[in-house]
Amino acid sequence: ALKWFLERRRPPEHVRPQLDIGYAIVGHVVDIFEIRPDWQDETSTRHTPVARVRFVRTANEWRLYWMRRDLKRHLYEDEGVHPSLQSALEVVHADAYCCFFG
Repeated sequence: ALKWFLERRRPPEHVRPQLDIGYAIVGHVVDIFEIRPDWQDETSTRHTPVARVRFVRTANEWRLYWMRRDLKRHLYEDEGVHPSLQSALEVVHADAYCCFFG
């Protein structure tokens, strides 16, 4: 599912040094983030959160979160609960309300 997502969302090869998409998996959590050079020190990079998808084993579901302007993660309102990671990533990719990629 993550390979599918990255194939569709990553920018072209020549743009990736300036803007890229990455992910990290820790336990039952998948964090998706933008990777950009730090504006003050171009030798380091910044990871800006895009979305978080968490697997809830007791409910056997994936929950999709987005970061609001209060810098806290909130369950994505109407489409926050999904039966699979693929389903949640499709919502992030579509970004119907511009909550993930602006």
